Amino acid sequence: MLLADLVACSDAVAATSARSQKTALLADALRRLAPEEVPAGVAFLSGELLQRQIGVGWAALRDAPAPAASPSLTVAEVAAAFADIGALRGPGSQSARREALRALLARATAPEADWLMRLLLGDLRQGALAGVMADAIAQAAAVPRPDVRRALMLRGDLPAVAAIALRDGAPGLREIRLEVGRPLQPMLASPAADLDAAFARVSPAAVEFKLDGARIQVHRADGEVAIFTRTLDDVTARLPEVVEAALALPARAVVLDGEAIALREDGRPQPFQVTASRFGSRERREVPLSPFLFDVLHLDGEDLLDRPGAERFDALAAVVPEALRVPRATADDAAAAADVLADALARGHEGVMVKALDAPYEAGRRGSAWLKVKPRHTLDLVVLAAEWGHGRRRGRLSNLWLGTREGVMLGKTFKGLTDEMLAWQTERLLALEVGREGHVVHVRPELVVEIAFDGVQASPRYSGGVALRFARVLRYRTDKTASEADTLDTVLAVAAAGPGGFSPPSAAV
Repeated sequence: MLLADLVACSDAVAATSARSQKTALLADALRRLAPEEVPAGVAFLSGELLQRQIGVGWAALRDAPAPAASPSLTVAEVAAAFADIGALRGPGSQSARREALRALLARATAPEADWLMRLLLGDLRQGALAGVMADAIAQAAAVPRPDVRRALMLRGDLPAVAAIALRDGAPGLREIRLEVGRPLQPMLASPAADLDAAFARVSPAAVEFKLDGARIQVHRADGEVAIFTRTLDDVTARLPEVVEAALALPARAVVLDGEAIALREDGRPQPFQVTASRFGSRERREVPLSPFLFDVLHLDGEDLLDRPGAERFDALAAVVPEALRVPRATADDAAAAADVLADALARGHEGVMVKALDAPYEAGRRGSAWLKVKPRHTLDLVVLAAEWGHGRRRGRLSNLWLGTREGVMLGKTFKGLTDEMLAWQTERLLALEVGREGHVVHVRPELVVEIAFDGVQASPRYSGGVALRFARVLRYRTDKTASEADTLDTVLAVAAAGPGGFSPPSAAV
């Protein structure tokens, strides 16, 4: 298939908000891919590379060559070029990557080059998430959607599942089994406003501490241990303490789900960035990570995925000592769960998880069987600048630069913005414009926006020394002036009082 056809499909997908139309467009493109192009085509249309990263950043894309006059690149050629670029190592590899990338872009038309650069920067934003792509694979291969979803759960590799579905159909998908040592997609949780809202959907339920750690999936087969992240990356070599804990378990073969977290000497959690930094290091050094496990998916030859939650919890307790399990209780209603939430918060954790006792493990799904409840922090902040959007947000100011009353920047977000809000803020912010820098429009700090966020973390990027975690827009506060926005002192107080509270360096305001 010509890359131009794939780009046209991507643009069409980005231009529609209807899930059924996105699915139909993607399915049509998948049918037209050559068999050897399917994995790359699925990855590209999902906004990803087969290799995740190939060592190319914005610096390598700044001096793109003049575009080609007509389309000639195929999907297979682009996939091969990315593989070759990603394989470059050693002295001179950076310049070699840049030259190889220039050679590829020189063969691309202007629309193709723009699309390739956004793909490489992870900025397609076309709305083709994994769930939509899974439905498209089912439609293109004429197989039941549940077969695709279960195969994806067990294989954890959307391009590979697509290749099997289009080549072998439903029989091929049904041959995919859980394999100890090969990661599967983790089950995800949906947010609930509070305990009352959670128990209105799930009751009775297990109530567990919600830890602000790094998700891990631990596989053990006899004396071999493998540990994977929620994105299915192998991090075994970085977590020797978790390997030791897994080898001490009284099991021959086991697959466990849990969190790894850095703790202080008093047992309270360190700030999340301490865990994240240690998680990315191959050395244990002075910051060990403690594993806390909350589910078991396989035990000594038996898959437990389809077992009810209560049975899996019992199996977990039989093989994992209490010190390595996430604290958990059962409750019939919100009142009975309130003490668990209070205990979790008192120990410095984020909140609780409310889990159905009768639900199977639905890997890769974010449904109502697992609900997360945690106090929501909000701040009234001023908009310092905004960036022009991509995809369905093209032509509108989208990514907001958020600041305190003093103008101290705390991060960026485009989360939570509806189409109506995008249209309104574009008009309003352009009226406040004071200058432009590339794709950034700087504005007078007058517009106040209410932001929800999960916590505050230290950040050397911003002058205040902190940044918001998972910031999202709730609403614009047109009833407030910038002088009524929150101050940096308020943000620092949240940082000190929150889970793993810390004292950031003095702000250079």
